Amino acid sequence: MNGSRRLIRTLKKRGMTVATAESLTGGMLGAMLVDVPGASAAYLGGVISYTDAIKRELLGVSRDNLFTHGAVSESVAIEMASGARLRTGADIAVSTTGFAGPDGEGIPVGRVYIGIAAKSGELYAVRYDFSGTRNAIRKEAARAAIDQVLLLLGKDG
Repeated sequence: MNGSRRLIRTLKKRGMTVATAESLTGGMLGAMLVDVPGASAAYLGGVISYTDAIKRELLGVSRDNLFTHGAVSESVAIEMASGARLRTGADIAVSTTGFAGPDGEGIPVGRVYIGIAAKSGELYAVRYDFSGTRNAIRKEAARAAIDQVLLLLGKDG
């Protein structure tokens, strides 16, 4: 069973919900979740916050955080997830921010942060360094986001 199916099944079994805040994945994570029949019982929706302005306006990411740490950072990933959880009321929110290339910006191509915010109090981000094409990095980031939520749910029993 793929990660998306396992995540939706687990959330439904526990009566829990998830929301997403996506930057570099551009909706790919949400698409993976809604590909699962019955996903609406567990997936509330998400925000595609590709620009800093949308991160600020829709997710509440602070201007200071973006200026000090940049959009591709642990602290921004955490604020994105937290904003999505608070705005949707989801039990868990997961965010994706990173740099898929091809070049420039002073950030290593493939650098990704997955943020997690849970009603139970967990609030953290995990850094990844993927390789491959732009699209391959985006797909790996979306899969990693699903895996991080599954890991969190595994900790909860």
